[in-house]
Amino acid sequence: MKPSDKETIVVEDMATAETGSLARRSLASVHEAVDPRIRPSDRPADEDLDRGLVRQLSNYIEHKHHAKSLSEKDGSQNDPEEIIYVEYEEGDSRDPMNFSRTRKWVITFTASFFSIIVASSSSAYALGNPSMIRDLNATPFQATIGLSMYTLGFAVVPLVSASFSEEFGRQPLYFFSGIGCLLMHLMIALSQNIQTVIIGRFFAGAFGSTGSTMVGGTIADIWAPHERGMPMSLFAFLALIGPGVGCVAAGWIEQDPHLEWRWIQWIHVIWTGIFVVAVPICMKETRSGVLLTRLAQKLRKDTGNHHYRARVEDERASLRTLIYISCTRPIYLLLTEPVVAAFSLWVGFAWGILYVLVESIAPAFRTIHHFNTGQTGTVFVTMIIGGIVGLVMQLFQERLYAKHSAKRGPEARLFGACAAAILFPSGILIYAWCTFESVHWIGMAIGIFVIMTALFVLYVAVFTYLADCYGIFASSALAGQSLSRNLMGMAFPLFTEQMFSRLTYHWGNTLFGCIAVAMIPIPFILLWKGPVIRASSKFASQVIQKA
Repeated sequence: MKPSDKETIVVEDMATAETGSLARRSLASVHEAVDPRIRPSDRPADEDLDRGLVRQLSNYIEHKHHAKSLSEKDGSQNDPEEIIYVEYEEGDSRDPMNFSRTRKWVITFTASFFSIIVASSSSAYALGNPSMIRDLNATPFQATIGLSMYTLGFAVVPLVSASFSEEFGRQPLYFFSGIGCLLMHLMIALSQNIQTVIIGRFFAGAFGSTGSTMVGGTIADIWAPHERGMPMSLFAFLALIGPGVGCVAAGWIEQDPHLEWRWIQWIHVIWTGIFVVAVPICMKETRSGVLLTRLAQKLRKDTGNHHYRARVEDERASLRTLIYISCTRPIYLLLTEPVVAAFSLWVGFAWGILYVLVESIAPAFRTIHHFNTGQTGTVFVTMIIGGIVGLVMQLFQERLYAKHSAKRGPEARLFGACAAAILFPSGILIYAWCTFESVHWIGMAIGIFVIMTALFVLYVAVFTYLADCYGIFASSALAGQSLSRNLMGMAFPLFTEQMFSRLTYHWGNTLFGCIAVAMIPIPFILLWKGPVIRASSKFASQVIQKA
């Protein structure tokens, strides 16, 4: 069956009611590639479209993939003009962009709920260090490695998982990540040695990374750019108050001799279990390409016409190409896209400072102001308050975006980030020069509050700006910045204690403040030159053309 010359026609009732009315486009009418590194000759053969991944892997290992090249030599390759791309009609309720607002908010809240769980777990662990060191006969540095291993898992796994979600769907990853995270917390709670804790922490971070990098992509799947501000703010709010909530609770759990560090883990087991149960009930698949692939597969089955395809299927040229693209695209974006690189450097440093605070607040308040464990945990309430004020600032940012988005585009997301660039070093310097016994402890708390307010605004700006700039590649762009952000979050705590012992809290934090001052120009440059930078990008330019 040959496609019509018309660019868009309706697929009539030749399929079942389940596929319903779809639009189809001939290959000749499609001028943009799904991925700029995929060639038209890499399109999969018809017989490969509905072949499972296990079968593809088996054939690849047995070198059966050479059959395609042989068939091409024999001239049996399909005529490219026969390809028919299946797309949604405008207003189709199956398109995730057309989900009801109630459904969108339920999906957003459920995904963000996973974010607060994994964020609280990242920091609450540190408050349980004293009893864990005693029970497992560990050293303080070994306990710190457990904190860093969690962020290492956060850093490396999204290189695979975030891009795989673009190919196979987000809902299965949320579900299985939740189960894996639950099992790792269970493993840590039952650990009898520090080595098991360290391994469990790494894999807990690996599974939990889905709750960080994939939520931004999920929001981009279902919310239009002008609607994303508040959903992204909710996600950022829950993700950033997570460390504060976790530490406040963990401080008092650690203070109770009948609970201590193991119950910090048991509580996370309970909350993660609630999330796992909620995923199949509250969430639906949001990845449009995955849904269209399923519809195209049904059309091929019902009609016997193997020329029906979703465009994303042509990116899955072969299993080898799929793995290559999925594993390298985030690093590729990080290393070749100036927007991703600049934001990754800035937010990476800010994330490192967050974990410096998680690691150092308790000993700082304990040694300078003689707080007990429960009181040091309560200090983290300042993080929650900072998140609330940051959320209020984001409301003003949304008004500015609505006012200026038509003229400035994605750069209208950066007004708040420019303010955060100034607030962030200010908060660090306030914290640095209030670390004296003669200065009331509220001074340090104010510094933490200012840091967290700035960090919230920066965090939202990263997710909304990159989502707007990179569209369907948002998860990969966010995974790239997540790599930078979490590698710094991993590294900073490892030298925090040694640095402060040599430089003191005053000068060590002053050094951080000076580095933050040097990064102030980043959002201002992007606000000024962002459109020019994006126009030269192979990925971001596709989103501009589509818009």
